[in-house]
Amino acid sequence: MNKAFHPKNLHNEGYDFTALASTYPALKKHVKPNKYGSESIDFADPAAVKALNSALLKHHYGIEGWNVPDGYLCPPIPGRVDYIHYVADLLSSVGIVASDSRPVRMLDIGTGANGIYSLLAAQVHGWQCTGTEIDQAAMKNLAAVLDKNEALKHLIDLRLQRDKRKIFDGVIKPGERFDLSVCNPPFHASQKEAMKSNQRKVNSLAFNRGEKPAAKSQAALNFGGQKNELWCEGGESGFLQTMINESAQFGKQCKWFTTLISKAENVAPAKRLIRNVGARDVLEVEMEQGNKTTRIVAWTF
Repeated sequence: MNKAFHPKNLHNEGYDFTALASTYPALKKHVKPNKYGSESIDFADPAAVKALNSALLKHHYGIEGWNVPDGYLCPPIPGRVDYIHYVADLLSSVGIVASDSRPVRMLDIGTGANGIYSLLAAQVHGWQCTGTEIDQAAMKNLAAVLDKNEALKHLIDLRLQRDKRKIFDGVIKPGERFDLSVCNPPFHASQKEAMKSNQRKVNSLAFNRGEKPAAKSQAALNFGGQKNELWCEGGESGFLQTMINESAQFGKQCKWFTTLISKAENVAPAKRLIRNVGARDVLEVEMEQGNKTTRIVAWTF
């Protein structure tokens, strides 16, 4: 059991590939014994990861027809649902719980072609979600997924952010109220930096399988994610500065602002800036998934 996951996380016991392949037969061809003799997939193979995600979402969450275009991010489902469970705990701790008379409203910044946070929040907790995105092709893909899931289509609204320099401005309407916002910022400052990170990831996966490191060209083939998903000017730190500064303008329209922070060195500066812009409370939650540690930072005005 992975004790690092939230207690409500359905993936605490790992993946049951037999059950998943039964629900989603397209996964079966990707399932093979790993070096320990256990069933697994090649996590460096984008097609295998996409099939696993589709199977997980269908088997555990009843989400049909999930897909992302080639080259877009395939997010790890267990880690993404962890984020949603932790922010649900945050809302519950201040008495905000979804009911028939009082829906919870979530703003999903940069929902992406995968739309994973909105899909999980709507399906697991019944929240009303607004997903924002600067990439029209990504929005079109997510809209196609929603067309196959009528119940979720009524819970998830998609909005195009037309100004790439803005985060909340232009998508939060006058007089509109949200209970929280979620975000997974792009954490690289350039394509070169992102490619190097992907090379390390692919080499680590190869090492775990007892194989030689992948050539750079092969790592590039496995590279998933569009520019706005993985890198931006200033990297994660720059994105966080923009988000935090802008959040102060919308403190009366969003109760809790939250974001993942991938790089530990960005946490303290972010929390200082949050206090400097006048936030009343600042919270930090660490999430450990495998060898990776990420943090949720939350603040309210």
